[in-house]
Amino acid sequence: MYILGTAGHVDHGKSTLIAALTGTHPDRLKEEKAREMTIELGFASMTLPNGEEVGIIDVPGHRDFIGNMLAGIGGIDAVLFVVAADEGVSAQTREHLAILDLLEIKRGVIVLTKTDLVHDPEWLELVEMDIRELVQPTSLADAPIVAVSARTGWGIPELLEQVQQTLKGIPGRKNLGKPRLPVDRVFTLTGFGTVVTGTLLDGSFKIADEIVCLPGGKTGRIRGLQNHHHKLQKIDPGFRAAINIVNLNYQDIKRGDVIAHPGDYKPTTLLDAHFRLLKDSPYPVKHNLEVKLFLGASETTAHVRLLGSQGLKPGQDAFIQLRTNHPVVASKGDRFILRLPSPSETLGGGVILDPDPGQAYKRYHPDNLERLGKMFSGSESELLSQILENQKVTNVAALAQKSALPVEEVIQIVTAMLQDNEVLSLGKNKDIAKLTLVYPAYWQSLQQNCLESLQAFHRTYPYKAGMPREEFKTMLGLSQALFDQVVDKLVDDDLLVQKGSLVWAFGHQVVLSQEDEARVAPILAEFQANPFSPPDVNQLQTEIGPDLLEGLLSSQKLVAVSDQVLFTQDALNQMREWVQEIISTAGQLSLAQFRDHFKTSRKYASAVLEYFDLTGFTYRKGDFRALR
Repeated sequence: MYILGTAGHVDHGKSTLIAALTGTHPDRLKEEKAREMTIELGFASMTLPNGEEVGIIDVPGHRDFIGNMLAGIGGIDAVLFVVAADEGVSAQTREHLAILDLLEIKRGVIVLTKTDLVHDPEWLELVEMDIRELVQPTSLADAPIVAVSARTGWGIPELLEQVQQTLKGIPGRKNLGKPRLPVDRVFTLTGFGTVVTGTLLDGSFKIADEIVCLPGGKTGRIRGLQNHHHKLQKIDPGFRAAINIVNLNYQDIKRGDVIAHPGDYKPTTLLDAHFRLLKDSPYPVKHNLEVKLFLGASETTAHVRLLGSQGLKPGQDAFIQLRTNHPVVASKGDRFILRLPSPSETLGGGVILDPDPGQAYKRYHPDNLERLGKMFSGSESELLSQILENQKVTNVAALAQKSALPVEEVIQIVTAMLQDNEVLSLGKNKDIAKLTLVYPAYWQSLQQNCLESLQAFHRTYPYKAGMPREEFKTMLGLSQALFDQVVDKLVDDDLLVQKGSLVWAFGHQVVLSQEDEARVAPILAEFQANPFSPPDVNQLQTEIGPDLLEGLLSSQKLVAVSDQVLFTQDALNQMREWVQEIISTAGQLSLAQFRDHFKTSRKYASAVLEYFDLTGFTYRKGDFRALR
């Protein structure tokens, strides 16, 4: 369903026009009817000549209620820009047009209302000329003008035909699979409870979905869905929706909040954006200026950090960071408006480039300005590359969210980038959507840090075979999942070796110094003299100390078969060969047989056989061993 919005000066006949088109007067509040002006947003629907149903948002025109106007205009597909024939262009006409231009509303029909009050054809022609000159430099430059009288019905059929033609070919809303509904109304209904309304942006909601109200974070569940009084099981992007929510009270939600699936969006107080100051603005923009930010249906106070500029004069544009006083929910590509708090005037507007930059950065840093430039006007691949460079490590889902591109399109671009080595992947999953993606420059830095950390460890502890994995992870400061993938890739690239709980640099070997070789020579001679009943760990620690003992193990001069029992590799090989020969002939081997043959103690025999079990050479079957 397409959504039409109205815009124009107060008392130029917007609500009366909607009533003529739909049969429903959008003013619903007593105060609105008493004052004969729209204060809050009004909603209705109409049927086009081709039978298609269209939703209509009637927004306030009076200067005092322009904040409410902004809450509704951001979710529309096209606009009915209303100008009264008897009054012509007014100050609020110009301000509403400026806002439409800033929000890049490119589809619309200019409706010349109250023509029944004008009897001079030359006056009508003059008003049309003024309107055409007014809209020429704006996004509505090509919008047709249709003259009507809502009271007599004259011109209404022609207007409906023109609206139908204007809406033809408008692409559907992007569906990134992450629904969000900026709340423009919240109320309670007896027997139902809390109800919110808004235009669904992205994704779909269905009955029984778990939802979260952001930025507050309270959760609830969808009990019912309606679109212009039609009950639905599911609502798709671009549709007006009334959502009945259970487990959330009326007081828990306010206009400007966002209804979403848990985990899809993160409230933020810092936004990267591109901003354009209106060319006829009487107020310049200085760094750290306090403004009112209108984003979606929300309104909050913010401060403007000008990037690459000392100040903006009317008509100029710049990259900015907005630091908000209260958390907001945004997505890349969202349009926004900035107004002065006092006097209440529209300054300009623009587009969100990064809804979660993470930090404030230097205002004149060329790398930041280049990144924002590519995010603003670069190609899709340049956009993803900039996001990757900023995020360093990410995945397809996060790229789609950050770039506001469909997942399928992101996968196509990432596939090409992987082939051109513009991005690297971690993990062995063949599904690109499930891969961890790493920016190449960050990977080089991370790889260098890993290897330098290991080399430093080897220099500090020359007799240790390697660094404990957990110590390595803590040193790098990586999450467990990312650490595991980083180690796997370094192993695959022959840069690192891992065995058990240890990791070491590829090619690292423990070599004893000449002095230590002389110290251990008598010990190794004793191992040679008594290969099957050698000294145990306690004796070695007393004679040569734990560090040098670790050097003997790391250099593989000795092998530990248990915490207390060590053998030379030659002795261990002899015992293994004999065990294989006996079991192959007799089918099994007892501990006593092993002990008696090698003339050793039960302590040594038991340790060796358990070691063979542990390494998968044999297995225990009652009191006997068999080959595995």
